Amino acid sequence: MFSWLEKNPFFFAVGVFIVIAYAGIVEILPDFANRARPLDTAKPYTVLQLAGKNIYMQDGCNTCHTQMIRPFKSETDRYGMYSISGEYAYDRPHLWGSKRTGPDLWRVGNYRTSDWHENHMKDPTSVVPGSIMPAYTHMFKKAADIKTAYAEALTVQKVFNAPYNMPDMPKLGSWEETQKDVLAEAGMIVDQMRDEEIKKAFSNGEIREIVALIAYLNSLK
Repeated sequence: MFSWLEKNPFFFAVGVFIVIAYAGIVEILPDFANRARPLDTAKPYTVLQLAGKNIYMQDGCNTCHTQMIRPFKSETDRYGMYSISGEYAYDRPHLWGSKRTGPDLWRVGNYRTSDWHENHMKDPTSVVPGSIMPAYTHMFKKAADIKTAYAEALTVQKVFNAPYNMPDMPKLGSWEETQKDVLAEAGMIVDQMRDEEIKKAFSNGEIREIVALIAYLNSLK
């Protein structure tokens, strides 16, 4: 039989393909599926964090910053533990990226604070001398779109079965209940900020875009 296969390269190639494909199905797919399962520490974004992520994408932050730490020492020394697929289970869409004009941000919540982000977005060179990032002062003036983020959270809960309201997971109740939760979460961030206009707007019930963006960045750990 083997001598016959050696004389018929087409069928030999087909046989090799079948063997490799079978081995891949048996060995690779189960492990891949296991790695893709949500980690115990993975959580869906809160409504405020979702609003911040939408601002992050809207202003093109993902065009200069990746969110994927590769398993190399030079990466882990600078950014922390390399990324694991299960961490992205509730990240829709994921913002991995391949171009880094600025640093990777997947674990930025571990080493930057709310007031640092405030200064960085208002005047990048004040905290990173030589930075080429533009200032995003408009975020300090525009109100965050919380309603759209709430609608998005409801969608991922119903369509993708995101585990909102489960133990140790973010809550997602009625619009009135969610508004209270968003204000409470935003209040903790505003307390750490120095901008008086942001504080004044919040005291009047308005959440500016910069607050939502910081909530999102702080969640990346």
